[in-house]
Amino acid sequence: MAAPSPFPDWSTPLRDGTNAAVEWLVVRHGDGFEAVSNTLLGALVVLEQALRAAPPWLVIVLAAALAFAASRSWWLALGSAAGLWLIGALGQWEPAMQTLALVGVSVALCIALGLSLGAWCANSAAVRRIVSPVMDLMQTIPSFVYLIPAAMLFGLGKVPAILATVVYAMPPLVRLADLGLREVSAEAVEAGRAFGATRWQLLMRVQAPLALPSIMQGINQTTMMALAMVVVASMIGARGVGETVLVGLQRNDPGLGLVGGLVIVVLAIVMDRVLQAWGRRLQAHRDVRS
Repeated sequence: MAAPSPFPDWSTPLRDGTNAAVEWLVVRHGDGFEAVSNTLLGALVVLEQALRAAPPWLVIVLAAALAFAASRSWWLALGSAAGLWLIGALGQWEPAMQTLALVGVSVALCIALGLSLGAWCANSAAVRRIVSPVMDLMQTIPSFVYLIPAAMLFGLGKVPAILATVVYAMPPLVRLADLGLREVSAEAVEAGRAFGATRWQLLMRVQAPLALPSIMQGINQTTMMALAMVVVASMIGARGVGETVLVGLQRNDPGLGLVGGLVIVVLAIVMDRVLQAWGRRLQAHRDVRS
C-alpha cells in the first residue's frame, strides 16, 4: 500500500477543469472555431498552391530579386538563389514550399496580433502587467502541451499547426515592439502632440518609425522561431520539411533527417539575411528622410 502523500492533490482538479473548459469550448463555440479554421486554411492553401504551382526557376528568381531589393547586394541575391537551388537538388522542393507557406501565414498572423498587442502594452502599464506573464508562459511552456488543446479544438492538420506556431513565435515580437515604442523619446512624442497629431497618427508617424529597429528585430526573431516549429507541427499532420525530419526519426534514417535539417537551416539563413538587410535598408531610408 502506497504511503499517503504529504502534498494536497491539485493536479486532478486542474486536469479535470482544463478538460471541461476545452469540452465547453468545443460544444458551445464549435461553429466559431470552424469559421476561424476555414479562414486560416483558405489563406494557407492559396499561398501553398501558388508556391507549388510556380516553376522552381521562377521562385528562385523572385527570391533573388527580393533579396537584392532588400539589400542592394548581388552576393545576397546569388546566395539566396543558390540556397533555394540546393533545396531542390536535395529533393525537398515541394516540402520546402509547404513549409514556406505555413511559416508565411503564421508570421503574418504573428505580425498582425503581435504589433497590435505590443502597441497596446506600450500605451498602458496595466495591460503590460497582465500581458507580460502570459508572454512568459507562452515562451516557457513546452510546445507539445498547447498542441493538445489546439488539436482538440481544430482537429489534426495545418490549422492547429499554424496556431501552435503563433503561440510559440509571437512573444518576441510583442516584447520588442513594446520595448521599442516605450523607448521613443518623450520630446518626439510631445512634438507630435503639439502639431495636433491624433493617437493613431502619433503611433504610425512618430513612434513606429523611431521604434523600427526593435520591431524589425522582433519580426526576425518571430520568423526564426516559426521555422523552429516546423518539426513539431509535423507531428499533428502539417506537411513540409518537418515531416521529412520526423520520418527520418521514425525510420531510424539519420541521412534523411540530415537532409531535412539542412533544408530548414538553408531556409532560416536565407530568411534571416533578407529580413536583416530589409531592416537596415528601412532604417537607412528613415534616417535620410529625417
